[in-house]
Amino acid sequence: MTDPTEKFATPRIAAGALFVDGDRVLLVRKTYGNRWDIPGGYVDRGESPAAACARELREELGITRTARRLLVHDWAPSDPEGDKILYVFACGDLGADETAIRLDGEELDHWEWVSVEKLGEYVIPRLARRLSRAYQAYVGDVTLYLEHGELSLERDGKRG
Repeated sequence: MTDPTEKFATPRIAAGALFVDGDRVLLVRKTYGNRWDIPGGYVDRGESPAAACARELREELGITRTARRLLVHDWAPSDPEGDKILYVFACGDLGADETAIRLDGEELDHWEWVSVEKLGEYVIPRLARRLSRAYQAYVGDVTLYLEHGELSLERDGKRG
């Protein structure tokens, strides 16, 4: 007899912080992988996405912040990694904390404010879509459900 739970999704879950300054968002440059991203990372077993976001901000940037508002929930599986659920949270204005940023030096080596219009020059297409939508959610004071960085009703079956 087949175990019915074998069909259940066991997604990887990640959480990140979107910091906004006018029409710009804060990106960090990783020392590995696709390089540019927002601060954040994978959620540990038993940890909430909001708690993971706060932990990653402490570890990567050296600042203490909490998730204030969920901006996007993105279902974005990939062939090499399987099912993935990605959360992007608003964590307030950086203000004086901008001068307090201390990169960990291991995972991150640079940070930069990037215009939302130029995200595609820094990040892969699906992340550019996710961050553009997160910025729209931030400005519009809404939360958005996405699939592969797109509003689910706009999907045409393509992945990027």
